[in-house]
Amino acid sequence: MVDAVETSVEAGPVPVHERPTDRPLVRVHESEIPADRRRGAEIRTLLSPRNAASVSGFLGVARLQPGESFAEHYHPYSEEFLYVADGEVTVDLDGEPWHVGTGSALLVPPGTRHRLRNEGGEPARVVFQLGPLAPRPELGHVDTESAASPQPDLGGGR
Repeated sequence: MVDAVETSVEAGPVPVHERPTDRPLVRVHESEIPADRRRGAEIRTLLSPRNAASVSGFLGVARLQPGESFAEHYHPYSEEFLYVADGEVTVDLDGEPWHVGTGSALLVPPGTRHRLRNEGGEPARVVFQLGPLAPRPELGHVDTESAASPQPDLGGGR
């Protein structure tokens, strides 16, 4: 890897890249982030524009106990990467159930209605990353059902 470019013998190497001074280095542990349960199971957004000054997306972890789920929603501007670190989940994508087990990843394209459910007997831990960011935070997430009554949509009717 090249990390310097010679411009002249007198001038010395020129750095190819420098971290902007307004971009902090940020490390968090999930225990430092309060759990958010507004949409069902537990979500912790670990790195985001709010706490890490990220400009391209955000990263978090979701924990679903057996029988828990997240209300169906979609992201108009962002694709979502899901990685199942522990357990198994069912991800309903536009009403079609997809089984995703430990060590598996799933890409949810922008505009895809999705919901996560833990139908198994063990807790599940899912790492998620979304990007790019919506133009404004309130435009990034659209709920299509309430967390109080998430029911599987197996297609049709929408």
